[in-house]
Amino acid sequence: MTNLRHTQIETALGDLTLVADGEQLTGLYFPKHWHLPEASMFGDRVDADTDEVFVLAKAELEGFLAGEREIFDLPVRTQGDEFSERVWSMLREIPYGETTTYGALAKRLGNRRLAQRVGQAVGRNPVSIVIPCHRVVGAGGSLTGYAGGLDRKRFLLELEEPVETTGSRLF
Repeated sequence: MTNLRHTQIETALGDLTLVADGEQLTGLYFPKHWHLPEASMFGDRVDADTDEVFVLAKAELEGFLAGEREIFDLPVRTQGDEFSERVWSMLREIPYGETTTYGALAKRLGNRRLAQRVGQAVGRNPVSIVIPCHRVVGAGGSLTGYAGGLDRKRFLLELEEPVETTGSRLF
């Protein structure tokens, strides 16, 4: 039996919608997010301050966005096809402060021509920020698509950027 529910929290990136099922975070969406699930996949709206999963998610997100946390400990569950799950697993492996490209991920999957398909999976990441899809950039380091908008992607990348490289960034 599921306990599907959602809430909205205010952050430095604007209002975020969080979705949970049971004890796991299953969604994190920006306003005007590119690929939102159907409304039925959000469940009932609850108070963020009275739900254990959302209290933890809010605290960890606030710490991350304040530059005080580099990794998330909250339990997360995704439900994608096999290819998407493989891509999302690789996103979790990208260290804080580092980036990779769609092409590099495709190459790790065994076929550099899968870059566009990798991009589609990255763009459908249901738990943005926590599964760090913002760390994937275009060839040559170009700032490309982000379901929450390029301004938010830039903010997140700058937040994670090592001080010594700030002056040499491409974006």
